Amino acid sequence: MSRISRRNMLALLGGTALMPVLDANAGFSLSNAGSALPSPSLGALAAQKGIRFGSEINANQLDDQAYIDIFTHECAIMVPGNELKMYTIEDEPGEWNFAPGDALVAFSKKHDIGMRGHTLLWNYPRWLPDWVNAQEFASADEAAQFLTRYISRVASHYSPHIYSWDVINESFNDETGEIRESVFNNAMGWDVVDHCFHVAKEHAPQADLVYNDYMSWEDKSANHRDGVLRLMERLLANDVPIDGLGIQAHIMLDPKIPFTTKKQTEWADWLKEVSDMGLDLLFTEFDVNDRLYEADDATRDAAINSYARDYMDIAFENPNTKEFLLWGMVDHYSWLQEFRKEGQPPARPLPYDTQYKPKLLRETIADALRAAPVR
Repeated sequence: MSRISRRNMLALLGGTALMPVLDANAGFSLSNAGSALPSPSLGALAAQKGIRFGSEINANQLDDQAYIDIFTHECAIMVPGNELKMYTIEDEPGEWNFAPGDALVAFSKKHDIGMRGHTLLWNYPRWLPDWVNAQEFASADEAAQFLTRYISRVASHYSPHIYSWDVINESFNDETGEIRESVFNNAMGWDVVDHCFHVAKEHAPQADLVYNDYMSWEDKSANHRDGVLRLMERLLANDVPIDGLGIQAHIMLDPKIPFTTKKQTEWADWLKEVSDMGLDLLFTEFDVNDRLYEADDATRDAAINSYARDYMDIAFENPNTKEFLLWGMVDHYSWLQEFRKEGQPPARPLPYDTQYKPKLLRETIADALRAAPVR
C-alpha cells in the first residue's frame, strides 16, 4: 500500500531516494563488520508454527549489502514495494518495463526466498497512471478487455515463479465501504474484482490469489470492514478463485485511540468471520506508525512493542493466518519517514534501526512467533 508520494516512489525505483542516509553507511556490511545477527531467524521461528515470514523489498536496496544481510537472514518470503505496480510496468501506454521486477525475481531465486506479487491492479485513481485514468470506456466489456490485456501479460511474465498475487489492492472507499470510484469500477462495478481474479487464475494458475486492503480495528474502519466482508461473501458465492484476504496492517500508535481489550476481541472476531469462510489470512504490510506519539525513543519503543505484541498475538492466534510480512526491515527505508512533522525524531516502525541494529521490536516479533500456536 504505502502512501509515499509518487515522486519519491519513482525516485526509489531509480535508486536516488534516501541516498544521504545510505551514504552515511557506505561500505558498511553486517557480514564484513563481523556483527552477529540474532538467531534463530524470524523466518525460522515462523516456519516452526506453519507461518511464512518476510518483508517488502525494493530493487534499489539490492546494492545495500547491510540490508541484504539482514533480509536474507530473516526472511523466507518477499514482496516488491513498487516494481510490480502499473505505474512501474506500464506508466506510458505500450511502454513495458519489467526490468525492476525481473531484478527482484533474480534475487529471490538466488537466495531461495519465495516471492509474492503486489499488485496486478491498484484500483485507486491516485495510483493509476494518468493515461489509464483518462480512459473513457464505452462499456463494461471494453474495460474488461483493457484489464485482460494488462493482467494477462504481467501474470504470465512472472508465472510460475510468483506463488501468490495481490490481484486487487484497495478497491473500496474506506469511509463508505462501497466500491471506490475509478475508471474501472465506474464501468464494471463490483464485477471488476471477479474479472481480475478470473484472468489472474488463467495466466498464473499455480498462484494463490488474494484481495488486499487496509481495513483495521478502529471504529472509523467499520464501514470498510463491512464492505470487504460483503466482497468476500460475493466472490465465494460466485465461485471466483480467491484464496485469501490480505490485511495491510499499517497500524497507528495513537494514545487517543487505545487498542483496548474490547477492541482486540472485536478485531479477533472480525478476522474469524473471514477465516470461517475458508479463506487464508495474510498480514501483508506490517509496521507501526508512531508519528502521533510524542516521547523519547525508549518510551516510544515500549509503546510500539506493547501495541505490536497485542496485534500479532491476535493475528497468530487465528489458525488461518498463513503469512506475516513487514513493510521493510530497517527504519530509514520506511515510507513513514516522509510523514514526520518538522522537529519530530525519525519514525521507528521496523525491527532494525538506522544503524542496522536489532531493536526491541525485533525481539517482540520473535517472542510473538514463539508463542503462536502451530497450524
